[in-house]
Amino acid sequence: MKNLIMLTVAVATLSTMAIAGGLEVGDRVGAFYVKDVTGPAAGQKLCYRCRYGQKPVVSIFARNMDGNVASLVKSVDGVVSQNKAKDMAAFVVLLSDAPEASEGNLKEVAKAKGISSTPLTTFDGVTGPPSYNISKDAEVTVMMWVGGQVKVSEELKASELTKEKINSLVGKTNTILN
Repeated sequence: MKNLIMLTVAVATLSTMAIAGGLEVGDRVGAFYVKDVTGPAAGQKLCYRCRYGQKPVVSIFARNMDGNVASLVKSVDGVVSQNKAKDMAAFVVLLSDAPEASEGNLKEVAKAKGISSTPLTTFDGVTGPPSYNISKDAEVTVMMWVGGQVKVSEELKASELTKEKINSLVGKTNTILN
């Protein structure tokens, strides 16, 4: 009986952690609006989730655009460029309570890194789109989906976004291209 109670508590704890941890593999991605800063609709609010429809998509949610995040974006941008024939797309969402103040930095990063196929956008609020349940402890959340269904979902602290982790994430783009 004691083991059954402990097992029930463990399952309940894990279920709560999964709910608080964002979208999971198999979940459907919902619509949300961002302000495009560097993409084809620069200066406009739009829904890239809606625009990209059923395409294979990499979305990167970040609370800060530091060097490691910029390196991740540049690597993903290269994969998107190589897979235009497969309609692959990507976009970055900077989560901020002061999105307008971040726009200049995003433009500088895009120019300095040569990011041309991946729009950098802002979202008004550090929590992100409500239906995405992005963990408050995650500084970077990478989601990959195709057909509107999540195939990869990883939440990272800034210290976890190493060169090796970037390579691993970029390698996972195969899950949405095949």
